Amino acid sequence: MTETSRKAVVAGFDLTESSRRAVWWAAREASSRRRPLLLVHVLTWPFEEHTSIKVPGEGDVLEPLQKILRHELAQLVVGCQEIDAELEVHSSMPFGDPAEVLADMAGEAEVLVLGGPRIEVELGVLGSMSAELLTRRTGAPVVVVRGDREQPGTGPVVVGVDGSAASRLAIDFAYDFASRHGGELVAVHAWSDLPLDPFARVQQWELPWSEVREVAEEALAGSLAGRGERYPDVGVRRVVTPEKPAEALMGEAQEASLLVVGSHGRGRIRRSLLGSVSHAVVNRAHCPVAVLRAG
Repeated sequence: MTETSRKAVVAGFDLTESSRRAVWWAAREASSRRRPLLLVHVLTWPFEEHTSIKVPGEGDVLEPLQKILRHELAQLVVGCQEIDAELEVHSSMPFGDPAEVLADMAGEAEVLVLGGPRIEVELGVLGSMSAELLTRRTGAPVVVVRGDREQPGTGPVVVGVDGSAASRLAIDFAYDFASRHGGELVAVHAWSDLPLDPFARVQQWELPWSEVREVAEEALAGSLAGRGERYPDVGVRRVVTPEKPAEALMGEAQEASLLVVGSHGRGRIRRSLLGSVSHAVVNRAHCPVAVLRAG
């Protein structure tokens, strides 16, 4: 990344409508954070810019393509500055593999923002670039803008809590976002390892459910400790549930402005927010999803 784009909010743009919505979302988030915005379109031309291999007619196609893309990026820059006239906006059009380029940029970014998966929701599979970025240690939080959201909004901010290092990062991110955008924070701790219909089986199992719930509530309270003093303006609602984590999170996030999860958590209770949960919510949530990884 260049010096001017250091600690910028980075938005990947690939000409799709979902990535365009992600750009508008990123512009508003950059404005709220008082950070510059960097718009990136990675050229995936078969031959990289500095290769010695030349294909006949390659330049005849590449140069007009670059001109079109520069025009698209210039229009996006203008649109972002209409959102906030004081917003510092830059654009970049490097060659390479999108996941690799964006992961490298995320190492020095404030936040990396991407459009939602192109594949239909019912398939339950992420687009390849989003999937790869979510499994890498990119350094910056990755926000996948799902649905038709183009601005953060004032709905509740839902965060998954499991006591892990990644979960702690998610909690801090969620509190900060809720404070800046004026939303309630909903902290969700899902502790069950039961099958899909846990409530139907509770009566058949001889387990100290009240004790399990008490331990879960203590774990949730411990995870949130200290944040109330730092963010006195943020109202908090705590949810402890035996539902499966992904279902619990998506249920609470129906009207959310953002859903925040840590990836590959390891909680005090056996059932924790695993990588599969972050993938599930990115595929199926109706709101933008932020994914944070520890270390």
